[in-house]
Amino acid sequence: MLRLGEKIVIVGDAFEQNLPVGEYGYLIAYDRNPDNAFDYVVRSPKTGRNYFVPSGDVESEALLIEQEVERTTQEALIDYALATHNEQLFAQIMNGEINDADEEDEPTKEVLSQAEFIKQVNLRAWI
Repeated sequence: MLRLGEKIVIVGDAFEQNLPVGEYGYLIAYDRNPDNAFDYVVRSPKTGRNYFVPSGDVESEALLIEQEVERTTQEALIDYALATHNEQLFAQIMNGEINDADEEDEPTKEVLSQAEFIKQVNLRAWI
């Protein structure tokens, strides 16, 4: 849920109210009426008007900036992988498997022989 006074961006116009899509605004009130489809009252400085909007039509500016940064970073990594002919990095980016080196260093269990496995099972069964 968005906070009062938060800077938001209008990302849609579900009820075709001629909202200034793509423009920013400020959240000035919550609409608590349960019989109403609108969730927020938004003030748009560009048009000088207040709009009743559902929650799907607005998004926090900070969240949109974060998503754009992630998209730009991924595009830069793809460009770098293509420029350096790094197939492994390219495959990781395209498959969404970007992992840190710490996560890859998980300890592997030793393979037990059949006799050792039976011995372990019998010990646990005895307890």
